[in-house]
Order: sequence, then C-alpha cells, then structure tokens
Amino acid sequence: MGELSNFAPFVLMAVVVYFFMIAPQMKRAKKEKTFAAELKKGDRIITKSGMHGKVVDLNDKDHSCVIETLAGKIKFERSAISMEMSMKLNKVPVAKK
Repeated sequence: MGELSNFAPFVLMAVVVYFFMIAPQMKRAKKEKTFAAELKKGDRIITKSGMHGKVVDLNDKDHSCVIETLAGKIKFERSAISMEMSMKLNKVPVAKK
C-alpha cells in the first residue's frame, strides 16, 4: 500500500495534464479540421499570415484552395487559413438599439 501511495501524485498529475492540456488541444484540432473541410466557394477568409480574400476554388486532391485578393488569385493550403479570424470576419454584427 505504501508503494502505491508514492505513485498517486504522479497519476494525479498525469490526469490533470491530460484534461487541461491534451484534451482541449485535440478538441481544437478537430474543430480546425472540420472548418477546413467545410470551406466552400465564396467564403470570405483570413489566412494565418493575415491575408484577406475570398475562396474561388477548392482542390480536395492536395487540400489546397485558391483565394482571390485585391492583388489577384493565390493558392494556399487549407491549413493556412485561420479559423478564428475567418469566423470573426464572417460574423454579422447585431444592431444595437
């Protein structure tokens, strides 16, 4: 029983690390994957580097997309699109009374 109680803090620490660090990261990665998979033509997006544009073509073969900017059309990997910033860009503001 004494040896088991020596390992209890390590087991507790592993459980805490899992629930506060690993599980939320896995949940976020899953949301980003579904966001990239649900992109469609006409979506307004922002890349992680800050470039704004509109999706004009999607390629499922190499998981890329072509976005149209003021400078022209540019091909990006879908993983380069920022989910948070794109969601904020597409959010319709609520009119205040």
